[in-house]
Amino acid sequence: MAVGMALVIISGGIDLSVGSTYALASVLGALVLHEFGAEGAVVDASGLGIFLGISVCLVSAALCGLLNGGLIVALRVHPFIITLGTMAILRGIAFVATKGQSIGNFPAGFRDLVRFEVGQGLSLIPLAVMILVTIVGWIFLARLAPGRRVYAVGGNETAARFSGIQVNRVKLGVYLFSGLAAGVAALLSLGYYGAATSGDGQGYELNVIAAAVVGGASLTGGRGSALGVVLGALIIQMINSGIVILGIDQNYSQIIIGAVVIAAVVLDNLNTWLQRRRSLRSQR
Repeated sequence: MAVGMALVIISGGIDLSVGSTYALASVLGALVLHEFGAEGAVVDASGLGIFLGISVCLVSAALCGLLNGGLIVALRVHPFIITLGTMAILRGIAFVATKGQSIGNFPAGFRDLVRFEVGQGLSLIPLAVMILVTIVGWIFLARLAPGRRVYAVGGNETAARFSGIQVNRVKLGVYLFSGLAAGVAALLSLGYYGAATSGDGQGYELNVIAAAVVGGASLTGGRGSALGVVLGALIIQMINSGIVILGIDQNYSQIIIGAVVIAAVVLDNLNTWLQRRRSLRSQR
């Protein structure tokens, strides 16, 4: 999810609805998978139910991202406002769809696939997906022309527009990718935990944005990398794990993460100021 958020932040936007997108995609995928599970209404021996559940989870998340991008482009309203609204709307839809209940009892084949382990309890599939998404994000941003357009839009949207870049198309693309990344995370959660509720993903917005910012993505746009945000996510997880290992009250975890985000933003602004000073000196 942090890789998807990185694209949005690099383009100069923000997505507060990733947690709600995660919850809605998880719930919709769970509803389909439940129908093909042991207690479901449909007996499926061909694996079609698993395919449909995966498809619904990913497609619904992508559509949520496309909705965000479409509203931002069409209404020309700041992404903060749009995604704040869709954050409430999407989670509300998830609550109505489940009536506040947990949805479980998925096909055994689906859970066995996601929870496939090697060695001493190492879950191979989530690790492989994380590495794959990181590689795809790195190639897209660093090696492909569409990725360079994302940097251009985030660096200076007006200049990018006059350079012939389809700014609206770039914005639609980054929000679509962000939604799809949330769908991938939701899909892994379904297989790993075996259930979904409308409350899933609460607070993920802070963790995902924190991972992106700590990983070097500038909130002013135009800077960041896929590898950096993954390292940022690992740092956030190390902080959470360190709190447990050191025996610190876990209620302080959000305070510590918030402080880390503020420190990262301050350092980013300081770095930007120093670069401008060096640029002015060189021009003289």
